[in-house]
Amino acid sequence: MIRHCCIAGDIGGSNIRVSLVAEDFRILSKLKEPSGGEPLVVLIRLIQELLNNLPPAMSCCGIGLAVAGIIDKSSGTVLRSPNIQSLSGLGLGSAIKDKFGLPVIIENDANAAAYGERVAGAGRDFEDFVMLTLGTGIGGGIVIAGRLLAVSAEIGHATINMTGPQCGCGNSGCLESYASATAIIGNAVAALKNDSESMLKDLHNGNIYKISAEDIYNAALEGDPLARTLLRDAGRALGIGIANIINYFSPQAVILTGGLLGAWNIYVEAAMAEASKRAFPELYERTRIIASSLGDDAGTVGMAALVLNRPKGLKLKKN
Repeated sequence: MIRHCCIAGDIGGSNIRVSLVAEDFRILSKLKEPSGGEPLVVLIRLIQELLNNLPPAMSCCGIGLAVAGIIDKSSGTVLRSPNIQSLSGLGLGSAIKDKFGLPVIIENDANAAAYGERVAGAGRDFEDFVMLTLGTGIGGGIVIAGRLLAVSAEIGHATINMTGPQCGCGNSGCLESYASATAIIGNAVAALKNDSESMLKDLHNGNIYKISAEDIYNAALEGDPLARTLLRDAGRALGIGIANIINYFSPQAVILTGGLLGAWNIYVEAAMAEASKRAFPELYERTRIIASSLGDDAGTVGMAALVLNRPKGLKLKKN
C-alpha cells in the first residue's frame, strides 16, 4: 500500500503545473493554470487544493518545485528568472515552507526534467545526455556518468550571434532569442506588421498579437510559406545550439522536451540537419537526438524523485 506522496510543481514561463505524486512516481492528480501576473499566488492556491484533497491514510512528505531560472538551492531562492520576472529574487522555498509547514526543495526546471528522464524516462538508457526544454524559453540539464550536474546549464542563454537581438536576460544573441516559442511568435508578429503574406493574418479576428506557436505550426502544415520559414529558421538556430552541445560534451543523447516538439517534422528536423553540418561528424554520428518519454511530466517526476527518494538513487554532484 502506498502511504507516502509529495507535491511536485513545475513553474514555467507560460503555465504552472502542480501534481500529487505517489512514492512510486505515479501522478495521482494534476492541476494546471497559466502563470499569469502573480505566479506565487497561483502556485499557493494549487498546492492548497491538492493538500485539501489528499487521499485518506496518505501523508505528504514534502514539496518540490521546478522553476525556470537560476536557483540558489541552499536557500531556495530564485536568483533570476528571465521569463518570470516576478519570481526573480524571491525566497520561494521559505515562502512555501512558511505557508505549508513541509520540507521544500527548489530546482531549475530543466535540471528537474533531466533528473526525471534519468529516473523514469528516456534517460534511463544513457549514462551521458543533455536535456533541452523547448518552450517559452530554452533550458538545459546535463547528466554525466549517470549523475545530474549541479550547474545552472542555461543553454538557452548561450550566445550564437554576438550582434543578435537583446534577450530577456539582458544579453544579446542568445539561442533562446532565435529558437524559443517566444522568438518564433515575435518573428511572426514582426513579419506580419511588415505586410508579409500569410494565413496567420486571418486568425483571432486579425489580432496578430494573439498568435501562438501552435497557430504557426498548423499554418505550416497547411503550406503557409511564412510559417514554414519561421519554424525552419528557428530550427536551424536550435541546431547550432545542439552542435555546440555535442562538441562540448560528446553525449550519448540529446533529449528534447517542451511544447515545440509538436513541430518535430519541421522545427526539430531542421535542427538535426543543421547540427549534422556543424558538429564534429565523429561525435554527431554517435549522439542520438530523441524526444522525452515523459513529456510535460518530466519536471514533475524529477522533483518528486528529489523529494521522495533523496537519500537514494541519483544524487546531485557537489562542486
